[in-house]
Amino acid sequence: MKLTLKNINGKDLGDVLVPKSFLESKTSGSVVRQAVLAEMVNLRQGTHSAKNRSSVRGGGKKPWKQKGRGAARAGTIRSPLWKGGGVVFGPNPHEYRHKVSKKMSLLARKSIFLDKIRKNEVMVFDNFFLETGKTSFFNKILVSLGLENKKITLLVSSVNENLDRSVNNLSGVYVVNVNCVSIYEMLDCDCILMDEVGYNNLIQMLMR
Repeated sequence: MKLTLKNINGKDLGDVLVPKSFLESKTSGSVVRQAVLAEMVNLRQGTHSAKNRSSVRGGGKKPWKQKGRGAARAGTIRSPLWKGGGVVFGPNPHEYRHKVSKKMSLLARKSIFLDKIRKNEVMVFDNFFLETGKTSFFNKILVSLGLENKKITLLVSSVNENLDRSVNNLSGVYVVNVNCVSIYEMLDCDCILMDEVGYNNLIQMLMR
């Protein structure tokens, strides 16, 4: 199987090969699900917290004597029954982190990328060196490719200033270094655009 290699203006320059061994690789939807959920969960800070009656400042002194006032007995002004008192069973800091093995992470990336290739949702370009950093310039490129109003992930071997500036104000277009791309970023897009070096690097990484 081959993918068409284009330049930034959409002109065909040739083909890039998708290795047969990669196309025959094992994939797993369940592993993709586990890996994506783990990434999403790992974004949680887990810093939610509320003070219980022992953590709230003050309340050391008994507010009034036990008997003789005709009022309910009270031992502290920091009781959960009082305004400004502690919280009963409130949230505490919690570690939500889920660990995914390197093998599972690699299989998830491979499964997603292979699925994108089979659905013709991967485009390879010779490079992404732009003459200008104007948003309108890159938007014209997307229109010419029929990708306007689509969610795009640009996987590049190295981010250059003009490319970064040109997509900065485009909704749904994200530039990511191919070596740092997350599983969710690969999955959550309509199309992946790559430069040739980035494509070769990713294939090499996924075939380890």
